[in-house]
Amino acid sequence: MIQRTLEQICSMIDDAELRTPIQALKVVGVSTDTRTIKDGNLFVSLIGSHYDGHEYALQAYEDGAVAIVWQRDHDPATIPVEIPLILVDNTLEALQQLAAAYRNQLSVRVIGITGSNGKTSTKDMVASVMATQFRVHKTRGNLNNHIGLPQTLLQMDEATEIAVVEMGMSGRGEIELLSKIALPDAVIITNVGEAHMLQLGTREEIANAKFEIIAGLRSDGVLIYLGDEPLLQQLVEENDQQGAQIITFGLDAEVNDYYPSEIHVQADRTNFAVNVNVKGNSSPLTKLAIPLLGRHNVINALAAIAVAQWFGLNEVLIRSGLQQTVPTGMRIELLHASNGLSILNDAYNASPASMKAAIQLLDELQGYRHKIVVLGDMLELGPQSESYHRDIGKLLNSLSFSYIFTFGEMASYIADECRAMYSLNRVVATNDKADLIKQVAAVAMPQDIVLVKASRGKRLEELVEALMSG
Repeated sequence: MIQRTLEQICSMIDDAELRTPIQALKVVGVSTDTRTIKDGNLFVSLIGSHYDGHEYALQAYEDGAVAIVWQRDHDPATIPVEIPLILVDNTLEALQQLAAAYRNQLSVRVIGITGSNGKTSTKDMVASVMATQFRVHKTRGNLNNHIGLPQTLLQMDEATEIAVVEMGMSGRGEIELLSKIALPDAVIITNVGEAHMLQLGTREEIANAKFEIIAGLRSDGVLIYLGDEPLLQQLVEENDQQGAQIITFGLDAEVNDYYPSEIHVQADRTNFAVNVNVKGNSSPLTKLAIPLLGRHNVINALAAIAVAQWFGLNEVLIRSGLQQTVPTGMRIELLHASNGLSILNDAYNASPASMKAAIQLLDELQGYRHKIVVLGDMLELGPQSESYHRDIGKLLNSLSFSYIFTFGEMASYIADECRAMYSLNRVVATNDKADLIKQVAAVAMPQDIVLVKASRGKRLEELVEALMSG
């Protein structure tokens, strides 16, 4: 993590002024939350819609912070003069400037990842592969926004050689800001989905927002994107990448530099091979495996392979790194209850694309007596929400599962569609979570598998916990 004197910190932030003349005092790490303060930290008093960090500055100091970043429009007289304050015009901008300056002071190379789905799984695979050759730092949890990305950069050790960072957004301009802070050497766009449709309105606008990741891309860097997505292809053709190399990945062998073959989904991993059509790296990669399930994760693995080869890693290291990937929790975990029931837990988030991928994965898995589907609302889809949910029902109608359960108002449209193909006693729609848990538990038996998928706000991990303990 960052270690600098207060004098050095001030030099890294525009118009920063140290109130107390103890320039040599050393800062070790940065925090914006008193719950995570560690001795030696610099506390940044951020201002949010429902909080003001200045109100917690004194507590932060008492808990171990050695100095406070303080916004000038707040009265510094409320803090004892012996407590070092760094006065700035805007504490959020100060945090971002500090992170950008720290990134530029290191010899680290940055890999930036964005996309509607698959950012975290791709990050995990990229970091695991790159760690076979380099000292790697990656985004922890979901620290991928205008506050989280600067924190991620400031957490880097000075010996870090590769930083793998997620870049998320809720509107236009946000990823551009993050890219200009991180100045990535390589960027990956996993896909363009329907997440944030409520805020942006169209998939075209979502694609534009994701494509902002090239704003800070170095001219000798590489853009790696899903070649199966026409919207991204169009943006590549319309925008000047200023000399950066372009690499595509995806299912379509006609348009992609990296595309998979021989995909086999097993209970605990997915085996596959990859064909490569890149000058200098044209040999296929065989006998690859990832501890993640589904062909959609194979697509994400293609991006990890592409960036690894761009950095010069060989097939042996790539194979080893992919196999050692430790996936972030609640992203299609296959869990096994003590009673013999299997649970495909994907309760972290949901969009039309990720929900279809989870359903297709369940369909591919073999060896189970009954396959049970539990789907909750997909949130933030805007005026087209009903249509997107009905599309999921139509997909279910083209497959064959034992039971369909839905939870939530929007998810009930999935059930409506399914009643056209499934018998009435095989389709259940409810808005009562306790009732949902009771009904699923009544039909889920040993040797069955249950898919649980919904947006985070529906908290369907409570169902997973009940099934695991029951």
